[in-house]
Amino acid sequence: MTALWAVFAMILHDQRTALLRGAALSLVVLAMGVALLGLSGWFITAAAAAGLAGTGAVFDVFRPSAMVRFLALGRAAARYGERVLTHDATLRALETLRARLLVAHLAAPHARMIRIRGAQALNRLTADIDALDGVPLRLVLPLIAGALAQILALAALWLLVAPGVALWVVGGYMLGAAVIFWRMAAVSVPLSRRAETAAQAFRSRMIDLIRARRDLAVYGRLQAQAAAAMAAEARRQALRRGLDRAERWTGAALAALASLVAAGALGIGMALVQAGRIQPAFAALGFFAALALAETLMPLRRAAADLGRMADAARRVARDLAPPPLLVADGVPEGTALCVADVTLHRPGSDQPILSGLSLRVAAGETVAITGASGSGKSSLLLAVAGLHPLAAGRIALGGLAVADWPEASLRAVLTLLPQRSALMEGTVAEALRLATEADDAQLWQVLAAVQLEGVIRAKGGLSARIGPRGEGFSGGEARRLALARALLRRPQQLLLDEPTEGLDDATAAAVLQGIRRLLPEAAILIAAHRHAEIDIADRVLALR
Repeated sequence: MTALWAVFAMILHDQRTALLRGAALSLVVLAMGVALLGLSGWFITAAAAAGLAGTGAVFDVFRPSAMVRFLALGRAAARYGERVLTHDATLRALETLRARLLVAHLAAPHARMIRIRGAQALNRLTADIDALDGVPLRLVLPLIAGALAQILALAALWLLVAPGVALWVVGGYMLGAAVIFWRMAAVSVPLSRRAETAAQAFRSRMIDLIRARRDLAVYGRLQAQAAAAMAAEARRQALRRGLDRAERWTGAALAALASLVAAGALGIGMALVQAGRIQPAFAALGFFAALALAETLMPLRRAAADLGRMADAARRVARDLAPPPLLVADGVPEGTALCVADVTLHRPGSDQPILSGLSLRVAAGETVAITGASGSGKSSLLLAVAGLHPLAAGRIALGGLAVADWPEASLRAVLTLLPQRSALMEGTVAEALRLATEADDAQLWQVLAAVQLEGVIRAKGGLSARIGPRGEGFSGGEARRLALARALLRRPQQLLLDEPTEGLDDATAAAVLQGIRRLLPEAAILIAAHRHAEIDIADRVLALR
């Protein structure tokens, strides 16, 4: 519940005025509903009593009937205004929350960012925010408005009818609703969590089925993947049916509670009438007000049904929105010479060292190749130099300032990393390249020529050639060189390359590496190398054990 309140506090902070107005209108709707039904019951009973007593000719029917019309029309108008205000405010707040969540993910540590590349994690980013629309609309605001309406009803019934009726009606509803909500939550929270998990599994499997349909067909697994997706959907539907049954039982329990409270209010009122302590019309007022107050409990059904889903989503969103520590330097150094001093790196989540006691210096205009067996720490070292892998010991400095102390924007302006896996999004070649920085067509053709892609791109239609999803339409080597061209467009002073010529023949690999150096003659280049072409172009070679 703490996470739910935290998310509601963020939504309230973003849309305070609209939500408070909506909450006030929600309270007005409930209060008018109780007043309308109570006044109607009083009016009918009082008019009947006046007719029996022979005083019907002088009974004032105009003011009560006018009040009934006012309450009926006012309640409809207040309901419309409440729905417009609360839904609009909630949607605007969720838009802001979604943007804040994306910003938080962009500022997250590298180890956490790479975990959100899968279909399930990406689904969570959208599904969690969608689940949170129920926090203000179905949980917090209805509960607050209902509780306030009960308090107002307690005061009105205490003054107009009798303290006994007031205590029975409000106390019965409060206690009964708490018990029903607790029992419903105990059943529905695990069901809604499992239903949401099944829904996420279905979405992930369906996305995998669509994206990998060719490979699945080749290996004869297409039908099996489709069956797995449908099995997840069947589980979700079964859990939703169980949740619907629990919600119907909750509705029946709330209806029974309303009947019990109303019957008790009627019984107490009749006893007071017989004792001569109140008039029959006021006993009717208490009875009909008790019936009307049942409306304050109706949101409990949906709130309890979605509580588990909302609580899990709020917990993940509140965790992801936690701001990362900000490291700000007083100034940025002039030079960018790289110095690695006695560095030790551990594997993520382990005390097992990948490499230890490593020292290295790369000057401007120098190329250093790092070699070693798979798993020796080449890629981890590049990530550490880029500030994306924590140091267990030692220091990595750029221009005399520790990499961890560089302002993020300043660091990325002078240092660029090309990892083993680089993403190409759907769009044109020009759009893919300009993700790095704004550049004119001449600059784009210059970097394409440096990576030996100029002829290939012209043959495909030029800079307006389309790239399919995940680089579709380009071979592995072409997609790799396009990502390299995008990195070169940054004109970095420190360039980190992780196996940049993977998938290329020796002649093309050598030409690409020479093109990089011609384009960036003053850059310090550090290469995680495994091919002779990458080693041959280096000024020095560092072998990791």
